[in-house]
Amino acid sequence: MNTEPSSMAIPVATPAGENPTVPSMTPRETVSELDRYIVGQNAAKRSVAIALRNRWRRQQVPEEMRDEITPKNIILIGPTGVGKTEISRRLAKLAQAPFLKVEASKFTEVGYVGRDVESLIRDLVELAIVMVRDEERSKVALRAREAAEERVLDALLPSGTAGFSSTGDPGSNSTRDKLRRQLREGVLDDREIEIEVAEQSTPSIEVMTPQGMEEVGFNLKEMFGSFGKKTTKPRKLRIPEALELLEQEEALGLVDADTVKTEAVRRVESSGIVFLDEIDKIAGRAQAGNADVSREGVQRDLLPIVEGSTVTTKHGPVRTDHILFIASGAFHIAKPSDLIPEFQGRFPIRVELEALTEEDFVRILTEPQNALTRQYEALLATEGIALSFAPEAIQALAAIAADVNQRTENIGARRLHTILERLLDKLMFEAPDRRGEAFEVTEALVRSELDPILGNEDLSRFIL
Repeated sequence: MNTEPSSMAIPVATPAGENPTVPSMTPRETVSELDRYIVGQNAAKRSVAIALRNRWRRQQVPEEMRDEITPKNIILIGPTGVGKTEISRRLAKLAQAPFLKVEASKFTEVGYVGRDVESLIRDLVELAIVMVRDEERSKVALRAREAAEERVLDALLPSGTAGFSSTGDPGSNSTRDKLRRQLREGVLDDREIEIEVAEQSTPSIEVMTPQGMEEVGFNLKEMFGSFGKKTTKPRKLRIPEALELLEQEEALGLVDADTVKTEAVRRVESSGIVFLDEIDKIAGRAQAGNADVSREGVQRDLLPIVEGSTVTTKHGPVRTDHILFIASGAFHIAKPSDLIPEFQGRFPIRVELEALTEEDFVRILTEPQNALTRQYEALLATEGIALSFAPEAIQALAAIAADVNQRTENIGARRLHTILERLLDKLMFEAPDRRGEAFEVTEALVRSELDPILGNEDLSRFIL
């Protein structure tokens, strides 16, 4: 199992109009990070690592060349449960980039009932808004905390109370300073105070719009919402809860909404990642009949967004030229060549992921930081149970997972979830009554619990 890279550049938010700083991790460092969570699939890891590095390279080229360099979109081909989605999700986390996963089968051709393809860009912008707003709030957290403390102190020591001074005389503020010290030390946590919190009085309306007109609905709801009157409402809360609520309110007031929108749109345009899952479900197949007209229609609707266009959102126009699109599909029935030629041309990099073997399952159960065995150990530790897995038991679990995948549907690593839930079902139920015990999963236990199910072909199809 690879270790963490020795250094990693952290993205820094830049003012609107300037070039964004993207992670300067080398492809080798990116693959090393992905190895911590995903077993195997080296070809796919290399492809996404190069795509991430190319974003950094694009920022280093002369400005006149920068707009000409577009991302090389990727198609990941392989059965379910082999790591396609996890690779993309971890990549977005490394890049600290706006990331959206969406199933291509949810979209329909214009004129049919269903989601408009442009909605995926609007959703991506909304995710970026949340990401940037959280970052901006963390920057003003200290100021917001101080302002919240002052409001709590005002509630504890109202104007006109002895010890309160509006003149700033240090001698007369000793009571307030004492209360502030007690507040920070947690001495006052059990006390309740009444505070005024902002309340938006907005009419409750639902705007129904035709497919492709969702943006009109958003704007109408905002317009009606602006008629609502901002009022305050008294609430009686314990001091820790009041502090948290007031801190959020103060932070919201300190963050500039226009700056957040501008930065979010810039990040989407320069570093957004869209993961289009189940792309094979919209691939037209030969001799499939008229049903494929709608599938090809979705491809034609997606094409302008993938190749670069401007999508109108309520936060302003968003260019999709430099958004990285990663598509994935099992392609059991359809083939990548069944996609329309123009759509194929926009995904020049194609990587086939390998089916997982018994050896891979052993590594999945032991190596990653988020390995299933570690997850169950942590869950049962909360009940005071020391759970452990013998090496022979892990080998037996891997063999059973590989066997069931071969005999029934191949669902990859997801088979391990089913098998472990079945194996630990009794312990998970009885855990609160067995506090303080140590429990080791042995090969004998695995065989006694799972072999009777494996021996019954019909039963194993339903249970495992």
